[in-house]
Amino acid sequence: MSHPPARPMVYHITHGRNLAGIAAEGCLWSDAEIINRGGPRISIGISEIKRRRLEELAVACHPGTRVGQYVPFYFCPRSIMLYLLHKGNHPGLPFAEGQRSVIHLEADLHEVVAWADSQGKPWAFTDRNAGSGYFQSFRNVVQLDQLDWGHIMGVDFRDPVVKEAKQAEFLVYQSFPWPLVRRIGVLNEKIAERVREIVSEVDHRPDVQARADWYY
Repeated sequence: MSHPPARPMVYHITHGRNLAGIAAEGCLWSDAEIINRGGPRISIGISEIKRRRLEELAVACHPGTRVGQYVPFYFCPRSIMLYLLHKGNHPGLPFAEGQRSVIHLEADLHEVVAWADSQGKPWAFTDRNAGSGYFQSFRNVVQLDQLDWGHIMGVDFRDPVVKEAKQAEFLVYQSFPWPLVRRIGVLNEKIAERVREIVSEVDHRPDVQARADWYY
């Protein structure tokens, strides 16, 4: 559909109070693994969509796997999910703290793919929200041109076509290593200072930046 960036970045959003545990454990876990381990810590997702991802929605390019078995990323910051958290009025969203406490974990897609391929770990990407039930999945970086990058990077998503395309996801099976997180983006410098304190406790210390442009 459009030509991808030379170095696409991917973004996982989570509550800031999850960060210390992620860094200490050395990885992000999929929802399925979090449940197996007695979690979640603090969930910021829509409960019904999470259930469908765990129980119903398959990743067709990796037969026998479900969406909830993968760690999800978006291809842009300032996602539509973050907008829902910011508005705080979605009936299926129990989280009511807004966007302030949400952080972005950024990684380089090509670095992640190289690592995953070296480990024999499944990964995929989708052309829209992997909770939608009618997405396509791909497992070859050559197929990144199947995504609409103009819509992904767009800021006005009132058009339903743009809204769908902007929610494309990158998925990594089961777990995602903390050392592949390149940068952490937060709302303001006060939060950045606290996040720097947290990551100072572990060996891998991603760059932490206040990025108001990643928020609403």
